[in-house]
Amino acid sequence: MPQAAAVAVTGEAEANNRIPIRNLWVLMLFASEFRYTADLGGGTEDIDEDVADLVADILCAQVQGRLKRNLSFGHSVTSRDLNRVRGRINVLDTYSRQLLMKGKVSCTFEELTVDTPRNRYVSAALAALSSLVRSQKIRLECVRLVRVLTGLGVGVERETKYHPKYDRLGRHESEDRRMLVTAQLAFDLVMINEESGGNHYCAAAKQEQWLRALFEKAVGGFYQLKLDASWSVKTGSNLDWQTKQPSANAIALMPKMKLDIALENKKLGARLIIDTKFTSITKENQYGADRFKSGHIYQLYTYIRSQEEENSELSITSSGMLLYPSIGVEYDENVDIQGHTLRFCTVDLSKSPQEIAERLLAIVPS
Repeated sequence: MPQAAAVAVTGEAEANNRIPIRNLWVLMLFASEFRYTADLGGGTEDIDEDVADLVADILCAQVQGRLKRNLSFGHSVTSRDLNRVRGRINVLDTYSRQLLMKGKVSCTFEELTVDTPRNRYVSAALAALSSLVRSQKIRLECVRLVRVLTGLGVGVERETKYHPKYDRLGRHESEDRRMLVTAQLAFDLVMINEESGGNHYCAAAKQEQWLRALFEKAVGGFYQLKLDASWSVKTGSNLDWQTKQPSANAIALMPKMKLDIALENKKLGARLIIDTKFTSITKENQYGADRFKSGHIYQLYTYIRSQEEENSELSITSSGMLLYPSIGVEYDENVDIQGHTLRFCTVDLSKSPQEIAERLLAIVPS
């Protein structure tokens, strides 16, 4: 089982800076919709032990549930030689092969089948997880279910064009929706193992954009799941400029502002704007001294001050945080600028999942 993965935190000089693969899996867990369905299936594995085993265990339970109620059917177009007409007659094929003399006719028609892109996607996820999990019991269950699905006529090769987000599911297909969410996370877990051995994470240059988005979604997803009901958590919110008397084209030409994460607690009178950055927290200036990055500070400061409203106390006293991943180092600094507190924090991704969770909770006002 792979134990470490190279991290794409730019600016870290040490060659041995590495994030455990299970921590990357934990980030993917909180970044996905799977976090809301994790308690609906088996869930016998502890998240701190192995996320892959947790995902595989729940996917197996979901597939078993679907098998008890029959898999979803779909229509497929097929051609076959029949003793009676069904669908459209393939005239040329029928005459060229002299099928009428045999009492048959070549027809093209639609028929119900369980061998749908959706079911193949799930079957392929089970097959992929069987080579990823550590638990022998769960691995054997994945293999068994793949054989059951194959016996029912479901292929194990997923269609490259199929993705769950493009699949139209009805209200009565909630079980399929949860199963597909789990299968999608399974493929995300497999994605980070490019080499056959799966010993290292693929090159940082190839995955930098993916990692940046993953870190942002994981932090937002974590707070949506872990903070209590007194907190309002918004992710990816668009902000409007507080403009007055703009010229004709000014609004159209103004750049867009989009928040990563906004936390608000009216009981505590707190509003925290979090901007995640998947890079090092400091950089050297021309004299070799470490400094926070000015561009990041300007951006966060603009987010906060542009939303001030005279009739909103939370907007006047809101605080902001720049949150960075780190390896083996920890920052938690703050400064007050014109009534707004700005914090500069890191979360050490080389620590255990439990320590990462505790750190993310500790930096939120209480």
